[in-house]
Amino acid sequence: MSKPIHIIGGGMAGSEAAWQLASAGQPVVIHEMRPNVGTFAHQTDNLAELVCSNSFRSDDHEANAVGLLHWEMRAAGSLIMELAEAHKLPAGGALAVDRDPFAEAVTKRLLDHPMVSLERGEITGMPPKDWGQTIVATGPLTSTALAQAILDETGEGALAFFDAIAPIVYADSIDMSKAWFQSRYDKGDTEEERTAYLNCPMDKDTYEAFIDALLESGKTEFKDWEKDTPYFDGCLPIEVMAERGRETLRFGPMKPVGLTNPHNPDERPYAVVQLRRDNALGTLYNIVGFQTKMKYGEQAEAFALIPGLENARFARLGGIHRNTFINSPLLLDHQMRLKARPDVRFAGQISGVEGYVESAAMGILAGRFALAEAQGRDVAEVPQTTAMGALVTHITGGAEAKTFQPMNVNFGLFPLVEGVKGGRRNRKDRYKAYTDRAKADWQDWLREN
Repeated sequence: MSKPIHIIGGGMAGSEAAWQLASAGQPVVIHEMRPNVGTFAHQTDNLAELVCSNSFRSDDHEANAVGLLHWEMRAAGSLIMELAEAHKLPAGGALAVDRDPFAEAVTKRLLDHPMVSLERGEITGMPPKDWGQTIVATGPLTSTALAQAILDETGEGALAFFDAIAPIVYADSIDMSKAWFQSRYDKGDTEEERTAYLNCPMDKDTYEAFIDALLESGKTEFKDWEKDTPYFDGCLPIEVMAERGRETLRFGPMKPVGLTNPHNPDERPYAVVQLRRDNALGTLYNIVGFQTKMKYGEQAEAFALIPGLENARFARLGGIHRNTFINSPLLLDHQMRLKARPDVRFAGQISGVEGYVESAAMGILAGRFALAEAQGRDVAEVPQTTAMGALVTHITGGAEAKTFQPMNVNFGLFPLVEGVKGGRRNRKDRYKAYTDRAKADWQDWLREN
């Protein structure tokens, strides 16, 4: 039996890396600090726990970069995508999961595998060199001690940004005489998907009062050392969006398009708050796009202004936490190895990708790179024309190190497709050209590597 590969962190990236390795017969040791050491956001000691949203976002693999990434992960034998499919919830064209059964299933699948062992406890320093290959996949909530050890090793300051969590509402506390079920534009292949969202309408006066409440609310105070930390633009708190302009939310998560209120079909809502099912029982709903740093009492007061949520009970209110990531374009080589310590790879959100599936995808690559090295094989660079390649290229040199920030997968990271016209009118054809090319190139890479 070959020497085990160590993985620090049992989140999305760590779980996926472990599965890729173990499935190929490579022994793996996962080091997970929970429950010995908790975090602000985690509630359980399960591997692959979802701490913010329960959505893996769009599953459209022909016209969406995230959906394409889903497709590529499935083609690579992704454990995360397999079990997400097994525990999916209605979400229109998105892939949302029942978070607790999903994480429990990932944990069981890994711990049942004879090539995987789990050690609970915090790793407080850089991995010992006698471990051999190690993948650091500690995520955005890396412990302070390990973050400091990485800083000391690289001499390059760890970067950080703030991320916020949306509140979760008990379904039986929502007033259905005001709310209704409908996905925007009735999107989805089944009636369940076409009614996957709960909608709460606002007229203009209610919207303006809600914006006032956001702007006037008390906010979480940052420590002095946190005050210059930026937000990730893909997960801005709602009150920060409101500060950018009173109409920002109405053209963002509260846009009223593609919806018809059956309680008042002749009047289009001025704004709409959407809630998405958070568990298979349908007893919990999260408020879509409502990440917040408001204090708890003021959250409850502001959300009570939303028609249908006047008497809502919350399973969890919103929150905010500081996320850590490294300056990957400066520190990592093209196989995600730390240049100062080539025996150490980084994967997941700590490497500067943003999102559940992006993190898991980088776990897939880190696992496959580590496996090839353990087997003494060369591995080709992942084509940048693929979603996987676009992401890993971005974090390992494609991005500008001086302005590096976490990035979701998007078609802006892909090379242009020759002969395909730009512009909004040709967008569907252009995206299809991107995804067709990516699928062919990804399958070629998998066959050869």
